[in-house]
Amino acid sequence: MKHLYLTVLALIFLACNQGNGHKQTLKANTKIKDNSISGKTPNILFLIADDMGKEAISGFQEGTIKPKTPHIDNIRNSGLSFSNFWTYPTCSPTRASMITGKYGYRTNVRWANQILSPSELILQKYINNKTKNKYATALVGKWHLSGLDATSINPESFGLDYYAGIFKGSVKDYYNWPLMENGMNKTCTEYTTTKLTSLATDWIEQQEKPWFMWLAYNAPHTPFHVPPSEMHSQGNIPEYNSELNPIPYFMASIEAMDYQIGRLLNSLSEADKENTIIIFIGDNGTEPVVTQAPYGKNQVKRNLYQGGINMPMFISGKGVTRKGIDNNLITSSDMFATISEITGVDIPEINDSKSFKSLFTKEDVIRTYQYSEMKNDTKDAWTISNGTYKLMVFGNGNKEIYNLNDDPYEKNNLIKATLTPSLQQVKTELEQELLKIRN
Repeated sequence: MKHLYLTVLALIFLACNQGNGHKQTLKANTKIKDNSISGKTPNILFLIADDMGKEAISGFQEGTIKPKTPHIDNIRNSGLSFSNFWTYPTCSPTRASMITGKYGYRTNVRWANQILSPSELILQKYINNKTKNKYATALVGKWHLSGLDATSINPESFGLDYYAGIFKGSVKDYYNWPLMENGMNKTCTEYTTTKLTSLATDWIEQQEKPWFMWLAYNAPHTPFHVPPSEMHSQGNIPEYNSELNPIPYFMASIEAMDYQIGRLLNSLSEADKENTIIIFIGDNGTEPVVTQAPYGKNQVKRNLYQGGINMPMFISGKGVTRKGIDNNLITSSDMFATISEITGVDIPEINDSKSFKSLFTKEDVIRTYQYSEMKNDTKDAWTISNGTYKLMVFGNGNKEIYNLNDDPYEKNNLIKATLTPSLQQVKTELEQELLKIRN
């Protein structure tokens, strides 16, 4: 009897081990996600539109011509829209500030095509250093942080798990462009917005742990190439030339981006949708050729006026319980601490970055001042605002100050007149705060 009992136990033990082995093989082959883990830790989908200001998207009073963007509208309507989100006036410094949490003068990236030092600790590597590699990280799309050298630098060397996309600042042809993947360039003939979405979607589907997808579209950046017809509502528009109105082409590009965002979101399982926080931004103002009133053509991309740096930002999804418009002063550098906190890193402030994650669930005050800057071969300038007044200082000594409550589109430079004592005090306070920031 004793021998029979031991034999039965041995058979049960063997059967259990075989069953466990089968489960392990099945999981390895089919990549079943551990929902008990992903359910506690949110996925992060960070979407960046290129050269798209407030006047080019619904949800803002600026501009009269708007694209049809039901998926982006849903992100906005189901969460928060930030009215005072400041970036930089060109692509590279905005991206550098977000991925390092530092102002541009600290990284020496203050204009397009300037190079982020390989010694910088980027957001994705910081997160995984602090969380013991809890997240899978990817950057798909526009990189634009390593100048014009597309041969010696692979963005993955900064600490990304995966990079694929457009290494430089733009493409010459949306249907014939250099795609970098695995550190190598190859020619891609698929419409850029479609291909970038497919790369992001495919990568997400392969992940077995929480993921952070930084998806940086090159749309709606020039050139104005017509997207596939099913992706936009602008009609049968011909190939663009400089004699045509560029706005329908610009709108078509935005609508195609929205279409592809919808495709990506629809590819997610219901569990992943419920467990994903979505952040959507524009990186800087629109090109002057497609800007709309009330902005002037010298007040958008490449300038520190509101049309160049006060960009759309919508956030919704996992953990975002507030809805509507938030008026907090936010800077692009704040993305570093905020996304870090979303991943579970207890870091409300680091470098020049302050987390605004608290705003997802309650009213709060994040900053009393916000800052931006620019520096290229011909112009050096910086700006600061306390939410009401905005001071701009130029390297040649000129200064401008605006009351954004009374003059939101910066038509009346108050320094042209004699300043009242109270306004002189405000100017002095802003100048002192600038000294603190820049020193």
